[in-house]
Amino acid sequence: MSVAWGILSTARINRLVLDGARKSDRVDVAAVASRDAERAEAYARENGIERSYGSYEALLADDAIEAIYISLPNSMHVEWSIRALEAGKHVLCEKPLTRRASEAEQAFDAAEKAGRVLMEAFMYRHNPQTHRLSALVAEGAIGELRLVRAAFSFTAQPATNIRLLAELDGGALMDVGCYCVNSSRLLAGEPSDLHGEQVLGAGGVDVRFTATMRFAGDVLGHFDCGLDMASRSELEVVGSEGSLFLGDPTHARVPVIEHRTDGGTERIELEVADSYQLQLENMSDAIRGRAEPLLGRDDAVGQARAIESLYRSAEQ
Repeated sequence: MSVAWGILSTARINRLVLDGARKSDRVDVAAVASRDAERAEAYARENGIERSYGSYEALLADDAIEAIYISLPNSMHVEWSIRALEAGKHVLCEKPLTRRASEAEQAFDAAEKAGRVLMEAFMYRHNPQTHRLSALVAEGAIGELRLVRAAFSFTAQPATNIRLLAELDGGALMDVGCYCVNSSRLLAGEPSDLHGEQVLGAGGVDVRFTATMRFAGDVLGHFDCGLDMASRSELEVVGSEGSLFLGDPTHARVPVIEHRTDGGTERIELEVADSYQLQLENMSDAIRGRAEPLLGRDDAVGQARAIESLYRSAEQ
């Protein structure tokens, strides 16, 4: 039996989620909400969604909706996650859930109290490319882990882009750097020491951010991200006996892991998979009690704590 989903907002990212939902018999996107009733109705009609609502509250009051996908601006994530949970809905909240560890704890406290599933939507974590990368590191394919290096950047236009607005918790670290932090934590654990440097744009948010991190076992991490640089997305994991390189760690459009050693380079090619579909299916299966949610409280709180520490370092 499929899970009935509602989408809270008509954000651009929804198109990828809707594409993933259409491929699955476990996911039924049945409603969408906007603060503009006409906009919601037009969006529903264009995307084949059964019901539309002219307020977020109306969507949460729909008893037929079991789960909510929240794609609002960053600053609204925690508030509406908690409101949806208190309304009895399961929640998949677009990344990053928050830049404050205390808020992440509050959201998961609300989920626990309501007996509902809450997940932060790092879709790449569900992709087979990510699972294979983690397995290779765990199996010792590159010897002992020494360094994790990541980069993610593009140029955001125009100036009214919500990514560039401080009041909406925009910024390079929140938008794309969060992936770098997340993948580093996935592979090396929680960082013990973090140092961040940022360049602020006209809107008051970081348009460039670079960081170094130290993990257990003297593993080091480094990443850079930006909203005013050329498009780049890559991840390199370096060990004592080799390295693993991903040219598209986030979207995995052409999923390939390069295993580099002194003896040469082996290309590990994987089948293309829809990360958004897999994410929705994992969440739906968790709601039905058929699986555990891949991402939960510990990961979300650790993520928020790392981002919070990096911003504190950069500001000081």
